[in-house]
Amino acid sequence: MQIQIDTGPNIEGSNALSVRICEVVTRNMTHETSHITRIEVQVSDENGPKSGPNAVRRTMEARLERHQPLHGAVDAESMHQAIAGAAEKLSRFVEHMLGRQRDERKHRTD
Repeated sequence: MQIQIDTGPNIEGSNALSVRICEVVTRNMTHETSHITRIEVQVSDENGPKSGPNAVRRTMEARLERHQPLHGAVDAESMHQAIAGAAEKLSRFVEHMLGRQRDERKHRTD
């Protein structure tokens, strides 16, 4: 599973941030990594230099074998909340999609 990280103009893309994102994504996607080819992560600061509620937006996209990409986005007050929230949301989407696929294969009669 490849993880690609893109940061917006108001976010400093440090090595520590990249490591944190990779840790959280990997921990949340561990159960389905064999089906995921790539995770794309976009981080942006919605308010620029101003502070305010839900200032950080985290968008993640999972690319699965033989499926359309799945998207998950979360707005949060802190970078860590946005990372965790988007990873959890995307993990649920991936589990749901692959679970449906498994159910369909179980119930085939051909």
